[in-house]
Amino acid sequence: MTRIVAGHWKGRTLRTPSGGTTRPTAEKIRAALGNALQAAGALDGATVLDLYAGSGALGLELLSRGAASLVSVEKDRRALEALRANVAGLTEGTSGRQAAAAPGVPVEVLGADVQAALPRLAGRSFDLVVADPPYDLPAAELHAVLAALGPLLAPGAEVVVERSARSGEPDWPAPLIAVRAKRYGDTLLCYGRAQ
Repeated sequence: MTRIVAGHWKGRTLRTPSGGTTRPTAEKIRAALGNALQAAGALDGATVLDLYAGSGALGLELLSRGAASLVSVEKDRRALEALRANVAGLTEGTSGRQAAAAPGVPVEVLGADVQAALPRLAGRSFDLVVADPPYDLPAAELHAVLAALGPLLAPGAEVVVERSARSGEPDWPAPLIAVRAKRYGDTLLCYGRAQ
């Protein structure tokens, strides 16, 4: 079972797609990432872009913790169905403080390949980008995606990429620089920042 760890929707369960094409970010990794970003003040009112969103668990976790808006990009049909159901489900059964904190769910879902979706976001600015690409995504393709982010990043924007520990850190293209990497078992969270 996948659930939101903290924030407005703490404990809410999320749908995950059937089959093995989507690998949801583990709860402990979402918790660690959310805690680190909250401690740094990177979530308060942030505009978030979630690439390779899958069921949306990672982006929705960040929205629950104080981000202002979220754009989720996913191309897999089953993952997209789960993502849309999860977004719709966040306002159902919400009452009291949760309803006041989240009168609407500020999420835009793009059903598209990441490289095709990025040009459609031209003119927008994101404070935080999270990307959980397939572990077998070629390094050159990941580099091209990171390079295409440049015009979409607010000054000082944070970019976090989830990778297999075996794959190592990505090659950060300008204007991004490597900040740090943190390993959780077989998973590596790689933090970069726009200069």
